[in-house]
Amino acid sequence: MKLKVCGMNLNILEVAALNPDYLGFIFWKPSKRFFEGNIPHLPASIKKIGVFVDASIEEVLEKIETHGLDAVQLHGNESPAFCSNLKRFNNDRTKALGAPNLKIIKVFSIKDDFDFGVLTPYEEVCDYYLFDTKGKLPGGNGYTFSWEVLENYHSTKPYFLSGGIGLDEIEKIKEFQKRPESKYCHAIDVNSKFELEPGLKDIDQLKEFKEVLRME
Repeated sequence: MKLKVCGMNLNILEVAALNPDYLGFIFWKPSKRFFEGNIPHLPASIKKIGVFVDASIEEVLEKIETHGLDAVQLHGNESPAFCSNLKRFNNDRTKALGAPNLKIIKVFSIKDDFDFGVLTPYEEVCDYYLFDTKGKLPGGNGYTFSWEVLENYHSTKPYFLSGGIGLDEIEKIKEFQKRPESKYCHAIDVNSKFELEPGLKDIDQLKEFKEVLRME
């Protein structure tokens, strides 16, 4: 499983030195981890993901161009048509530049149960799903949902597993990896459980987590 560290803000280069697969930057102003400024130069191996909540296509495209984003993570009520149009507009714009096509991650929030039938209209218009914990905020609620729900996941599209994951979930992750529903789990997404304060990541804990994750 790959590793995504989200809510990047205050110590980006220190986290990048751990060489995670993805770094997430939140472009939703109400977030405590809202990102402003410029993303520093990162190794090509680290993909930059912009996190948005019901933003306009124009706003998303502007952030893609400004920051050279590799993917966008849509945390709001974005429709299948929005995802399709975003991908088409961006790919048309980048084709002439020879840039790689944008990856779209559509987020769905889960509490105790979930109707996976709602994914069907998104199958052809996004590249990944992300399953997060349903709470007061679009993300970063700090606790996990019941992963047993994923027994009912019938798609073959790879997904990110998110929601309150920290070092305390290591054994839970090990058990999850033994189950059939983990087959399409592309990456583990971590955030608030690895912070000293919002946007400031605990490097030692992240290093420990990554080492354990890579051993599995």
